[in-house]
Amino acid sequence: MGDMVTVGSVAPPVGLADVRSAAELLRGVVAPTPMAGSRALTEMCGGPVWLKCENLQRTGSFKIRGAYTRLARLDDEQRSRGVVAASAGNHAQGVALAAQMLGIEATVFMPEQAAIPKVGATRGYGAQVHLVGQTIDGSIAAATEFAERTGAVFVHPFDHRDIIAGQGTVGLELLEQVPDVRTVLVCTGGGGLLGGIAAAVKEQRPDVAVVGVQAAGAAAWPPSLAAGEPLALESMRTIAD
Repeated sequence: MGDMVTVGSVAPPVGLADVRSAAELLRGVVAPTPMAGSRALTEMCGGPVWLKCENLQRTGSFKIRGAYTRLARLDDEQRSRGVVAASAGNHAQGVALAAQMLGIEATVFMPEQAAIPKVGATRGYGAQVHLVGQTIDGSIAAATEFAERTGAVFVHPFDHRDIIAGQGTVGLELLEQVPDVRTVLVCTGGGGLLGGIAAAVKEQRPDVAVVGVQAAGAAAWPPSLAAGEPLALESMRTIAD
């Protein structure tokens, strides 16, 4: 976060203007993904439920939105140093594709147990991939050391204004596609997608509830919010990779 603009010790929040600026930058790079109605969930909830199909996005997830926004705003000197990231798969592919599109050298550290198709896809987009560590923590440590040693720009998966603004473009599409939306449920890991969607939605429609959701077996947010600081879980049990 060393290159983030801060006020005191706290970075200013990402706002609607930031998300709209990212949307302009992403025009022609990512395609608006469709909404799909779910009959089963509609019956369970007693009202219409729609799914935002970011699985149909390039690289298979929303991550390309933030990664491209982040990399496209690097200056020439930063681009010449290359970029480095750590990821179990989706962020890795987003950074690799964005770097390929922008002509930037990318290095990605992934856990040794990362899904083989995601490792292959990341390499297929032209990134140098190194498998390090049993978990993502080991990959992050290796990527951080690589950045310090080589000068490559570390591209954090969620903790950067450009990443958050890029992911927030999902929220702009949601409001256009389902204008009568009342509640938006957002899968939540680090919080980049959640923060971006909240920025895009709440300034335009403060009546819409934005709710972060985590698997019960990997729910780090409730204790972290209660403690007022990020807390690591001792263990996680979830089918999500």
